[in-house]
Amino acid sequence: MTKVQKITLSPSRDIPFNKLVLSQSNVRRVKAGVSIEQLAESIAQRTLLQSLNVRAVVDGEGNETGMFEVPAGGRRYRALELLVKQKRMSKTQAVPCVVREGGIAEDDSLAENDERVGLHPLDQFRAFKTLSDAGLSEEDIAARHFVTPAIVKQRLRLASVSQRLHEVYAEDGMTLEQLIAFSVTADHARQEQVWENVSRSGYDEPYQIRRALTEHAVRASDRRARFVGVDAYERAGGAVERDLFQHDDGGWLQDVALLDRLVTEKLTVEAETIAREGWKWISVAVDFPYGHAAGLRELDGKPADLTVEEQATIDALNAEQAKLELDYQDVDELPDDVDQRLGQIEAALMAFEQRSIIYDPIDIARAGVFVSIDSEGRLSVDHGYVRPEDEAPLADAEVGQANDLPSKDDQVASGPAVQRTAISVAGTVADAEEDDEDITRPLPDRLLTELTAHRTLALRDALAESPAIAFQAVLHNFVLAAFYRFASSGSCLEIGLRTPTFPTSAPGLRESASAKAVEARHQSWKARLPKDEKDLWDALTALDDTAQASLFAHCASLAVNALYEPANRYNTGRVSAHGVRSRIDQADVLARAVGLDMARAGWKATVDNYLGRVTKPRILDAVREAKGESSAQLIDHLKKGDMAKEAARLLDGSGWLPEPLRLVDVASEPAEQDGEARPLPEFLSDDEEREVAADEDRPQRDAAE
Repeated sequence: MTKVQKITLSPSRDIPFNKLVLSQSNVRRVKAGVSIEQLAESIAQRTLLQSLNVRAVVDGEGNETGMFEVPAGGRRYRALELLVKQKRMSKTQAVPCVVREGGIAEDDSLAENDERVGLHPLDQFRAFKTLSDAGLSEEDIAARHFVTPAIVKQRLRLASVSQRLHEVYAEDGMTLEQLIAFSVTADHARQEQVWENVSRSGYDEPYQIRRALTEHAVRASDRRARFVGVDAYERAGGAVERDLFQHDDGGWLQDVALLDRLVTEKLTVEAETIAREGWKWISVAVDFPYGHAAGLRELDGKPADLTVEEQATIDALNAEQAKLELDYQDVDELPDDVDQRLGQIEAALMAFEQRSIIYDPIDIARAGVFVSIDSEGRLSVDHGYVRPEDEAPLADAEVGQANDLPSKDDQVASGPAVQRTAISVAGTVADAEEDDEDITRPLPDRLLTELTAHRTLALRDALAESPAIAFQAVLHNFVLAAFYRFASSGSCLEIGLRTPTFPTSAPGLRESASAKAVEARHQSWKARLPKDEKDLWDALTALDDTAQASLFAHCASLAVNALYEPANRYNTGRVSAHGVRSRIDQADVLARAVGLDMARAGWKATVDNYLGRVTKPRILDAVREAKGESSAQLIDHLKKGDMAKEAARLLDGSGWLPEPLRLVDVASEPAEQDGEARPLPEFLSDDEEREVAADEDRPQRDAAE
């Protein structure tokens, strides 16, 4: 049996500092890392934590001189030397040393540096957390470890991330940048849920993680947050999450419902102040859609007269502006103070130009105001819009009723005509009752539009696969245009093919199988057709009958519009209830003709596209219809959010469809009586839908959208 030779460690001893000298055998030449001054401060705080590696200095005959050189530990030696120079340590202070004999000094120095293992970042995060728990402030920790307080805040934030994610990071399952992204929220459950999702999907870039974690929050740069003020939001009890590692525009406001309430309250106060001017109506919203004033007559007001003092101020500002521009017209860059002053003059002149507009009191009594928030978070007030119905009485009986209105002089003396201003706030309903989740409510307008958007896209795809039916559908349209409408004018042949756009972005619409099929077919035909339209006729002539029919079907399919569009004050002129009903009825005929099955087309009920958008009774009805009463009883005790998730799991693969997506069976439809067409499926009005918006997860979804 081979005998294992035992190693012998080098002895250690305390050597007075004045007996030590720096060795030229130390391989470290380049300064890096903690400075000598910082290391000296650390030794002063904690004493020397690591011994010096020394060798005895010998004379020419090999005898020890009593001095020792330091080949490994040179930076520690210099730090001790600095403390001696600062008279903070005696030059005879005993220094713990390991005395080496034999070997090569340079080898010892190289090994000490090469074999050093740096601290894992996670260990540093946890160590900072331990110091913080021990009572040290962020400033104390920063001072003791020569970093800034901001870095300490960052390390402590990373230490507060879920321990489960810490374990993944420690095993190299995620990068430091990914771990940093998770620190934007303190919700461990949410962190773990997002990690499960992104790690499976592959969408795990740091920016994607941040977006997923903050999708239900509102940025502090949002117009609503800037209008209310983050300070006011926090005083009301709202929480703000900050990203300590990159610019976050002030963070994310977590309580969206609270923010919306504060916005509504502040806007309402502003509207009530404006109402004292005597306007007939005031419409309040965070933002109005494009063209919201279409069809309304805008009043012609005139700016308020300037006082003598105001005119004198304007003249002085114009003169000062002209002088400064003349004095500095030849310079390439204006001095900062001059540039700042010119900006102040422009702002002051702009304020005079935007002074209040004076309207006729009689006009005010029948006109209204739009109150909203602009993109910078400032109050936006748009005065003087008259609705058509408010002008009709005066137009019908101008002579008889004009005398009933007070004169301008009377109104100047006594104020506008006494009337109560009607203030409507978008997103709220006055005296709305609390939503009852135990009531089976009709489908909301928005959800019905989203569902029919999926059906429209699937119907387009199905029609393109059925050239004969597509030909008949277009022929039907041509016959309607030729025999049942006014004759066209302006061209020898006018046949329009308009591809309608979807008014709302339904969840999953772009990623649906129908959307991908339509896009792939369109790109395939685009590649086959000539780039120059002048060559199109010859190219079409060269196609055989089958190819022509297929292209015809594809083009016809792009015009399919089976969308439900609720009537409201913005689109009443574009679509009527009868028009929507007729469109849906014809879509049913077309769907039966092509045998459309939305389940086979890839649609299935999820929390986002249906189950999270309807009331609990509708969720239970769906499960009961697809899986039976026993399955419905398994989830009937759950809260809305959990019920929707479990229902999605139960319905997966069942092929269940909500009523707007089902293929209508003519035999099961009630016969039309007295010329009345089959009514549309029951749906909610805009006001009723806002009541449903009280669902526990609806405010966050709307904020994210």
